[in-house]
Amino acid sequence: MKSVKKIFWAVWRVWFYVVMLIPILIMLPFLVASILTERGYPYFFKMSRIWAKCVLFGMGFYYKIEKVQKLDHKKSYMFVANHTSMSDIMLMLAAVDNPFVFVGKMSLAKIPLFGFFYKRTSILVDRSCSKSRMEVFNEAQKRIDRGLSICIFPEGGVPHDETIFLDHFKDGAFRLAVEHHLPIVPLVFPDNKKRLSYTFYSGSPGLMRVKILPLVETVSDKGEPLDRKEVKEHVRNLIYNELMAFKKLDESSNK
Repeated sequence: MKSVKKIFWAVWRVWFYVVMLIPILIMLPFLVASILTERGYPYFFKMSRIWAKCVLFGMGFYYKIEKVQKLDHKKSYMFVANHTSMSDIMLMLAAVDNPFVFVGKMSLAKIPLFGFFYKRTSILVDRSCSKSRMEVFNEAQKRIDRGLSICIFPEGGVPHDETIFLDHFKDGAFRLAVEHHLPIVPLVFPDNKKRLSYTFYSGSPGLMRVKILPLVETVSDKGEPLDRKEVKEHVRNLIYNELMAFKKLDESSNK
């Protein structure tokens, strides 16, 4: 029985990369055309959302989104979420319809074909280089000036230790949000680690829940920037408490 499960997991994991590439190949001419100019990005974003939904459904995932607050499509936001899986990128795209750009690590640009578009549409950062981290702020301002939002996973990557419930948050997302006066929208992904963790022989098709929490302001009523560290801890606590609530709900339903 264990050997059968391992075969299923191996095939399923390989299929993940296949199903990532198929929609890109189908939409390739339109994707390329949409990244030729800055004005084409909203069209690229729409196709990215189609791609993300194809990948999720192709893997046997279905998602349920709970929105506590409606967002204004004319405003820019900082979207943040807990990070436990490669599928977080797809689920973020499926859950959020406000056009945004990812700020992410350079290593994802190495993925065939996906990396080609990721490199040209996202803000890449080399966390080991202070100059690269500073350039992120300039690139983010350009996107905000075009009416776009920003998305960062503040844990800085998926923790190597999968027993970590929620890792410490890095400053980058909150520094950007405070300095650019962006309201922060926290999202909670309680199921992604169970569905598709970085452990090869694990995971399964099924439900992926999303909860979009109320936005967190980064400026006071007087228009003064709030303390970055306090904002960071507040957002982390919001996400942590929601993850705990989902965990307790799941434990009670399994009894």
